[in-house]
Amino acid sequence: MILFNSPLKMSSAIRSFPNNNNNNNNGAVLISETAFGFTEAPNYRNGVNCPLTGGDETATFCDPSLVHIAMTLDSEYLRGSVAAVHSVLRHASCPEHVFFHFIAAEFDPSTPRVLTRIVRSIFPTLNFKVYIFREDTVLNLISSSIRSALENPLNFARNYLGDMLDPCVKRVVYLDSDVVLVDDINKLWEVQLGESRVIGAPEYCHANFTKYFTDYFWSDPVLSGVLGSRNPCYFNTGVMVMDLGKWRVGNYRRKIENWMEVQKKKRIYELGSLPPFLLVFGGNVEPIDHRWNQHGLGGDNVKGSCRPLHPGPVSLLHWSGKGKPWVRLDGNKPCPLDYLWEPYDLYKNPTQNTILKLHHHQQQQAINFIGYSNFFI
Repeated sequence: MILFNSPLKMSSAIRSFPNNNNNNNNGAVLISETAFGFTEAPNYRNGVNCPLTGGDETATFCDPSLVHIAMTLDSEYLRGSVAAVHSVLRHASCPEHVFFHFIAAEFDPSTPRVLTRIVRSIFPTLNFKVYIFREDTVLNLISSSIRSALENPLNFARNYLGDMLDPCVKRVVYLDSDVVLVDDINKLWEVQLGESRVIGAPEYCHANFTKYFTDYFWSDPVLSGVLGSRNPCYFNTGVMVMDLGKWRVGNYRRKIENWMEVQKKKRIYELGSLPPFLLVFGGNVEPIDHRWNQHGLGGDNVKGSCRPLHPGPVSLLHWSGKGKPWVRLDGNKPCPLDYLWEPYDLYKNPTQNTILKLHHHQQQQAINFIGYSNFFI
């Protein structure tokens, strides 16, 4: 495993790129154009009540005051990832205590090295590492899905966080690249997991759980019996609080791989990386408030139609599904809620200025759209 750039000191076993940041603005917000078509993010600073880190830089990476976030990083969804990071920093009470762990594919067209340079150019003071994920780790376990994007090996990188992240990282918040936060990430980080719970996520127990598996699965008493006594509920794996200590001890990576191997032989589900998680964790997930994953905004996996939010408060918006807000905005065919993603977009293509300009009345329409939402899964 090879890791890249972080402003924190790293061990000699980790290869890093030099950081040429000379930011001396003492907290002032500076905005400049980067060489990659993105605008440099404002320099977000800690509030007065944030804890102090230790003076030893080597220890800082494992400092218990850090909030660890894991995300994938690839050229296709880079714009979404940048917006997600920006939203986290903008609303974090202690943004300098947030550490990002980015997982990049070994053979990404932009290469992990280039992706690292882009992230550093946009967020000069960001604490992060880029881990190289070897696609062949999981390639032979992936089955065809109802949408080709769901077969991307990076969709399965969350299975390997316990192996890839440093042993001192005992807990992580996993976020998909198509989310934006409108609340303090520290609130999600502090969610307590029960003694037997390895992950926490918003659950949707009214959803039809049977539709996530094939008729063959439900007709086989041995396979379906795995879920029989657990009363499982649907949950979306795009937002999870993960106890990596318990994950490693329980070898949950292997448990997920076992179900992927069954899938290769017997075709027990149609989706990509979600069903194995449902099989392993369904019925034993720490329930988190629904406000932390208002998902489905990208529509279904075929049409990508517009959808409103679930009823209730909102802390995180998630464009899961086929439709992505940056694609719809660029195509001048946005859904109402896509305008709530736009303020976090740091990509500034001169040819798209008209499309990317935030119109106040359109944003207000989106806010009104939330107020009368009655969408369920």
